[in-house]
Amino acid sequence: MLTGKIAVVTGGSRGIGSAVCRKLAELGADLAFSYAGNAAAACREKGVRVLALQADVGKREVVDAFFQAVMQEYGRVDILVNNAGITRDNLMIRMKEEEFDQVIETNLKGAFLCMKAVARPMMKQRSGRIINLASVVALRGNPGQANYCASKAGIIGMTKS
Repeated sequence: MLTGKIAVVTGGSRGIGSAVCRKLAELGADLAFSYAGNAAAACREKGVRVLALQADVGKREVVDAFFQAVMQEYGRVDILVNNAGITRDNLMIRMKEEEFDQVIETNLKGAFLCMKAVARPMMKQRSGRIINLASVVALRGNPGQANYCASKAGIIGMTKS
């Protein structure tokens, strides 16, 4: 059970992130999650507190503001799930530099910024868990997804470090 724990999920309003939020809520954790465009705040029906904030996790000042709001609301972070991710699929010869940069910024830099934001508070608490979601394509590649594969491979390397 996670009653009394505070969990933060990036990209928590849909897909895998929404499923992670629902499971954490079922286990009793109070939640904060970021979203890009879909503000649907699931999990309230589970009887836990939920803070949903729009946040571009690839921007340091936005991540800082997001975690300030989380700390103001809850006073701590016990679990961070780095789930936020985007795709901008294109063949390498057609991929624009902006498409590459957007994916790296959100998927890899976003995870780094969020880990950095919670590392010191978790160390001070002498407890905490960070869960970084990657993808099998990080290991095998995928046509048209050089940017996505690179970002997920980077997450694996960063997690191991």
